[in-house]
Amino acid sequence: MTTLPTDNDFGTLPLTPQALANLTQLGYTRMTPIQAAALPLALLGKDLIAQAKTGSGKTAAFTLALLANLNARRFAVQAMVLCPTRELADQVTTEIRRLARAEENVKVVTLCGGVALRGQTASLAHGAHIVVGTPGRIMDHLERGHLQLEALNTLVLDEADRMLDMGFFDDIAKVARQCPPERQTLLFSATYPEGIA
Repeated sequence: MTTLPTDNDFGTLPLTPQALANLTQLGYTRMTPIQAAALPLALLGKDLIAQAKTGSGKTAAFTLALLANLNARRFAVQAMVLCPTRELADQVTTEIRRLARAEENVKVVTLCGGVALRGQTASLAHGAHIVVGTPGRIMDHLERGHLQLEALNTLVLDEADRMLDMGFFDDIAKVARQCPPERQTLLFSATYPEGIA
């Protein structure tokens, strides 16, 4: 049985001193309810299905977990975050970069439609650690052989309900099948439509 902290202080979590100092500098003083519920389990490597609305602090919850599992000295994609829209992917990328700045040389690449493949392919070739993107563009890079997932240890589905509403179920399933079976999966959704729970 896992014992979860009852305190909402980030200091109760097994985070590095650098990560805790960065959180303080960024104004994260106490965990939000979703962070307090999700982070202890996610940091233990558990799979997670969590219901959380926009603005609840879910991005920090999954980011801190995926950063804890990251080996910055290994230049390979170790974490992937699927988002329903380019706008959300850009927001998630920005927040991951803010939270990762206490870590050494973590490279985050955004893969979304509406942007030339060539630049994205070049970014992947330089050794991204974390990929954030929309299912369609991620599939495009996988099918072309630009994106390798052998080292992936964390798959995040952000706003999974919206992705299903937008018809991305098949793409999400294809992406998941190309990920290593021994991985952590973190699913965040505002609601629980059929097909999620």
